[in-house]
Amino acid sequence: MRILFVHQNFPGQFLHLAPALAARGHEVMALTDEGNQRPSPIRTVRYKSPPEENPVRGLARTYAGYAERGWLAARGCRALRDRHGYTPDLIFGHSGWGETLFLREIWPEAKLLVYAELLYRTRGHDVGFDPEVTPDSDESRVTTLARSAHLIQGLVQADAGIAPTRYQADSFPPELRQKLTVIHDGIDTGKVRPDPNARLELPDGRVLTAQDEVLSYVSRSLEPYRGFHRFMRALPEVMRARPNAQVVLIGGDGASYGTVPRDAESWKAKLLAELDGQLDLSRIHFLGRVPYPQYLSLLQIARVHCYLTYPFVLSWSLTEAMAAGCHIVASDTEPVRELIRDGENGRLVPFFDQGALEQALIRALAGDPEDARLRAAARQTIVDGYDLQSHSLPRLIDWVESFGA
Repeated sequence: MRILFVHQNFPGQFLHLAPALAARGHEVMALTDEGNQRPSPIRTVRYKSPPEENPVRGLARTYAGYAERGWLAARGCRALRDRHGYTPDLIFGHSGWGETLFLREIWPEAKLLVYAELLYRTRGHDVGFDPEVTPDSDESRVTTLARSAHLIQGLVQADAGIAPTRYQADSFPPELRQKLTVIHDGIDTGKVRPDPNARLELPDGRVLTAQDEVLSYVSRSLEPYRGFHRFMRALPEVMRARPNAQVVLIGGDGASYGTVPRDAESWKAKLLAELDGQLDLSRIHFLGRVPYPQYLSLLQIARVHCYLTYPFVLSWSLTEAMAAGCHIVASDTEPVRELIRDGENGRLVPFFDQGALEQALIRALAGDPEDARLRAAARQTIVDGYDLQSHSLPRLIDWVESFGA
């Protein structure tokens, strides 16, 4: 088949799939934003970036921005068609940024597949889950509905789609859910694995190893959607109980999913001010965003890894932490329960139970008698059901190729 991948940050979720399809003899190309400089062995063409400033205000703002990106992507595809005679048999794009919205009009005969990551919902998900940050109000629900329009349109137009977890697929209503197949992107468990000899060098030159009492926390951004505020508020008690513990956090200071606080420049600044005088800052290490090998080393040396999240998109960091054989203490929220069973392959605590979180972290740092079993079971969960080479990639290839029959 002639296959066109569409992703504003290609390769994104198609990192392994696109080259694998090319290796099987398909003619594979990718369309991406002109500002994307990520390398890929796949031939890549670019469309014009949308303007940084969206002139539309109010409820239509989100749709207008994504529709503009969709039109620019469609114009790029039109140029491929009219100037170069290119016509794909199959288009596979991420629906999250509107890039697939108008591609049916350029190539009406091509099969259209979408990566449907999540549909925003007004109840039972993030809206109203954390009253401190996400109030349950008419305004927030209406705004959420408005932000969902392009995601619904994207899946309505598609022949089919995939979602990485059941929780994320089930965020779509039944009439759209039937179009979705659940296949995780896959974890390279040969690369992401336990390493008792791993070392992590801190900015001050100190080196941490698995012999140290390391508590790890990872998020793209340090924000409430990933429980950053709950984690920080647990640290005074945890650090008092474990005077040798070293806390290492990876993540940027901005906001990837929610918003920055109104009364501080970042959630990190807000929580440090709130906890002023309660923390031994010499034992807390904010690394920011780091290269992948450094991130992996942190998972491999951690005595305990803490993962907290609203009912929302599941983080890759959880699946990779499990593959690395981490002792996981995680929030008892729906997306997490899909992977972790309390007492079997990790420990679950209620998201808002501060005392339960503190005690779970303290117990793990002190040396949980079940530590070795929990670590092994966490890794086995990923090896059995989420491994890239033996599970996810073969299923993804079969699914894509089924549309060429």
